[in-house]
Amino acid sequence: MTREIIISGSEIENPAAVISADVSDCVREKGDAFADEIEEKHISDFEKPGDRMVHVSTFAVAGGTIYMTYYANTDTEAEDPNFQRARLVYCPADRPEEKTYLDVQAVGDVFDGRRVNMVYDTILARSGEDELTVMWTAKLDDMYYRLYRPFSISGKTLGDIGVNRFGCGGVWDDFSTGGIKNVLSENGVGIKTMYSDIGIMQKFTSRIENGERRFYTGAYSGDFNCLIRSRDFRSWEYVSQPDFPNMSKWENAVYLLGSKCFYFVRQHDETGYGFLTSYDLEKKTWDRPVLVEDSQSRGDFIYYKGGLYLFHAPIDREHIGIIKVGTDDLAASRPILQAKMKSSCFYPFVQYFDDEALAMSYTVARKHIRLAGFDMDRYI
Repeated sequence: MTREIIISGSEIENPAAVISADVSDCVREKGDAFADEIEEKHISDFEKPGDRMVHVSTFAVAGGTIYMTYYANTDTEAEDPNFQRARLVYCPADRPEEKTYLDVQAVGDVFDGRRVNMVYDTILARSGEDELTVMWTAKLDDMYYRLYRPFSISGKTLGDIGVNRFGCGGVWDDFSTGGIKNVLSENGVGIKTMYSDIGIMQKFTSRIENGERRFYTGAYSGDFNCLIRSRDFRSWEYVSQPDFPNMSKWENAVYLLGSKCFYFVRQHDETGYGFLTSYDLEKKTWDRPVLVEDSQSRGDFIYYKGGLYLFHAPIDREHIGIIKVGTDDLAASRPILQAKMKSSCFYPFVQYFDDEALAMSYTVARKHIRLAGFDMDRYI
């Protein structure tokens, strides 16, 4: 077996710019308005009665129905993968109180002859005209895997569970901790230290390559973060990872515009900053990063009326910051809003609720999975 190549992390030196959480009164005033609007335009909470802990949301709206995924603990109040389950919820957009709850997989289930010992990050993708794909992490016996399960929109039924695949340079394996290390070491690709679960970010953006649509997003495990792409949400191919020294950790938000993948990731706590960069798919080069003061939480991008915006947690998980990304010059990125929210409001996921309006799902104190609408035009 080819030896695994480990990359050491170190702090970013000589960034292109530094974005501080110390913002102007105008930026804070817009934040106050945003916090008020999120409260006023609360659509619904999606946890199931009896859930004691819920976290990490993804939603989609299709055919007048809201679909939401997250993971839940029905046994204790802890975020503890030993007791969690992957959950899909759906309801009519105009009658959100009429919810249907489906457990996709839970700890204690048996899959492919192996016991499910842990369940973690659960996401949702619109994978076809009549299909959603739910993807999550499960520890089968002693190894983490990324699993998927299709859902028929018209039939409202879940299909069979499968194991995602991971590939690079023609080498393919299961999308697992062992599979990632095997595939990348076979290609001579170094990786930062992996630990705990494997994540796939829930924002998918795409372009046509060689006549086929390819979807791009981020993947992570511990300090290792990278870009991945797929044609079918079943098999994922490694693309690249930042090639400059950094202290990345956990979730890496990705958004593809043209040939550029914009990329934001938190770093280890002691740095006090996440970093914003981009990868050029044609030139195969990474841009000099911008440091963003951040409380080490998960971020998300949205493209709205000709601008790319980054949602993140500048101070703590009761704050939401929005940065307009300088797509032609990352150093020109600037905060447009910083909100002290009315409650905890972390791991925001921002998506179109219909053709024009935006909505944000988020976690409230790991007790609620909440969805709320907002008018982006008020802040840009």
